[in-house]
Amino acid sequence: MEHIFKNKNIIVTGGTGSIGSEIVRSLLTYEPKVVRILSRDETKQFELEQELGNLDNIRFLIGDIRDKERLKRAFEGIDIVFHAAAMKHVPACEYNPFEAVKTNVVGTQNVIDAALDNKVEKVIAISTDKAASPMNTMGATKLLAEKLMIDANFYKGNRKTIFSCVRFGNVMCSRGSVIPLFKKQIKHGGQLTITDPDMTRFMMTIPQAVDLVFKATKMAQGGEIFIFKMPVVKLGDLAKCMIEYFAPEYGRKPESIEISIIGTRNGEKMYEHLMTEEEARYAYETKDMYIVLSQSAFPGSFLYGGTKAQQKRYASDDAKVLGIDEIKNLLWNLPG
Repeated sequence: MEHIFKNKNIIVTGGTGSIGSEIVRSLLTYEPKVVRILSRDETKQFELEQELGNLDNIRFLIGDIRDKERLKRAFEGIDIVFHAAAMKHVPACEYNPFEAVKTNVVGTQNVIDAALDNKVEKVIAISTDKAASPMNTMGATKLLAEKLMIDANFYKGNRKTIFSCVRFGNVMCSRGSVIPLFKKQIKHGGQLTITDPDMTRFMMTIPQAVDLVFKATKMAQGGEIFIFKMPVVKLGDLAKCMIEYFAPEYGRKPESIEISIIGTRNGEKMYEHLMTEEEARYAYETKDMYIVLSQSAFPGSFLYGGTKAQQKRYASDDAKVLGIDEIKNLLWNLPG
């Protein structure tokens, strides 16, 4: 990866979030010329600045992707954009739908416009499994964000900017995700609240997600959706494994921690798609990922070293579910 990022000017929108900040940490190992960290949360910026120390090649920028003029200035001289800023939580988007539109849709278009105006080399947008067959506001806005990003390749004119997306499921230990919630509930000896024990979710660690984002950056030619292969867990199994592992760590007996089923939240699905049947028709496959091409590019020259995808769809209800021992192994290897 070094030759991709070394001496490059890079910006990460949402750069203080769980994924964005890990992208920043990983980028710094490849000797970029500068990494600009754009976010609207000055407290998280202060905390990340304290963690990273006084580095000459980091710039912290306060700004909101809803503000196109701010983005145009922030993107000056930039080579690569990682677009991780978004409203990501399903309930927040359900109860504040147009706020989700302004951030996830209008904000993404602002990123595209600022990248084109500044002749950026590559823009990699971070998306979610909820964008495939969406039934909630968050998924619908992220689907439209994907469409805007992919279709920017068609109207960019003579500019050379490459626009691509990466799509993955739940990232373990990210802010607002279920694992930190379960750990907090176990620590305080209360009930573990789960929506439905049979609900299935794609899961991967933050470092795994970032490693695959960088692979997609290297491979991107423009117009692809890179869909990462991820393990699937049942929430009920995950809850049981977490109680077994973390209860003794917090000085509690596993049998003292109860599980309470609270039902699905507004906008939640029992299972998630990462790739729909229609997308699978235009997908190639490598060891780590599926790569969905636009219909106009398929089945043109394929530069990724993969084969035509045999999978008809990729959803958490028909993918292999991790067993108890496999979930334990996943938890044992979590950072911290």
